Amino acid sequence: PRSFSAAEMVRAAPAPLQPYLRLMRLHQPAGTWLLYLPCTWSIGLAAAPGCLPDWRMLSLFGVGAVLMRGAGCTINDMWDRDYDRQVARTASRPLAAGDISTFQSLFFLGGQLSLALCVLLCLNYYSIILGAASLSLVITYPLMKRITYWPQLVLGLTFNWGALLGWSAIKGSCEWSVCLPLYFAGVMWTLVYDTIYAHQDKRDDIMIGVKSTALQFKEDTKQWLSGFSLAMLLSLCMAGMNCNQTFPYYSSVAAIGAHLAHQIYTLDIDKPEDCWKKFASNRTVGILLFIGIVLGNL
Repeated sequence: PRSFSAAEMVRAAPAPLQPYLRLMRLHQPAGTWLLYLPCTWSIGLAAAPGCLPDWRMLSLFGVGAVLMRGAGCTINDMWDRDYDRQVARTASRPLAAGDISTFQSLFFLGGQLSLALCVLLCLNYYSIILGAASLSLVITYPLMKRITYWPQLVLGLTFNWGALLGWSAIKGSCEWSVCLPLYFAGVMWTLVYDTIYAHQDKRDDIMIGVKSTALQFKEDTKQWLSGFSLAMLLSLCMAGMNCNQTFPYYSSVAAIGAHLAHQIYTLDIDKPEDCWKKFASNRTVGILLFIGIVLGNL
């Protein structure tokens, strides 16, 4: 029987369209969730006490997350097509495999960014400027692995911009005492999950000369991940206190702490399949926090 997974939907699409859908990683939605969830946290925290989050805004940010994650993947593959050919896991990506040309991918990128701009223009002026400011991070992130062992930090700054943007979209501006701790928590979370992700490719990365926190931390990875997790949890508590969150919120933060502790304790950094499983499980972390925010508001 056919499944209704994202990968199955991409396989069922017309053949000429499939390389573009794979270029924007529509068949691998984990990254889209990780980009979208910080937006939902911020939108949820900005809701009035006793109220559900703005579902129109959640939907709008969902569309934006799909488009911007796709644009980010397209930019990444344009920068990295020569590297991707040398790594078994990425050699089949459309640009690396020659399924589409650089010009075609550039044209496709323009379409994605144009649609994302349409989404952004639905927001208030403050949010339009704030959202546009993230584009420099989206464009430069793929270069970071060439010059620093901390590209995961730059990814965190990029992927968690929605923690600022969601609040401003609801309130008209950022309340920094809430948004900055939430943003910092998201950055720490990204350092956790993307360091785990990077351990999948560390042998290939050494051979081709690109850098990552996985190569920086080596056998000390679990200690670093524990530190990042603690920083995330403390920041979430600070954000909650600064917007008068209630017991369900802190219960979800505790559940996240337990999830991260189990994730780190059972992680085998030398097994790529385990690294992928742990990476993908972080969607649960983001959903737990969103549920806690909603229940805490109610």
